[in-house]
Amino acid sequence: MIRIKGKNDYMVALESVAMTDIVLNMFIFFFISFSLIYTFSPSRVSKLDIRLPKASTAVALEGSDKIMLIINKHGEYFMDENKVRATDLKSALKSKLKDDPSMSLFLKVDNMAKFDSVVKALDVINELNIQKVSVAAVKKE
Repeated sequence: MIRIKGKNDYMVALESVAMTDIVLNMFIFFFISFSLIYTFSPSRVSKLDIRLPKASTAVALEGSDKIMLIINKHGEYFMDENKVRATDLKSALKSKLKDDPSMSLFLKVDNMAKFDSVVKALDVINELNIQKVSVAAVKKE
């Protein structure tokens, strides 16, 4: 007795290969999409890695009406975690002080920051006559 196979067996094999191809393409698409979403997510991009210097007299500050000026280790300026060019620092601070001129400034400087960028920021602060300036530090243990 001789068995003759019909064409249905070949069709099943081809359909499973096509289905596997579709599933793998979908896997690649979703893998790339989620990795791009993770890489460029706003929560990851906006975080600043600032290592503050240590001081024995550091105290916690209270109050929410203050301007946060951050200088990272590359000498870049950030105001409330938004990057500000050095040339625009004065106008950005001036616009923040427009609503409340008595607002205090909180200066967070990375301990590896270039001193030149700190002096430029202090010069702008002095030009704008900001009286309440606090420098962030971590308490020594």
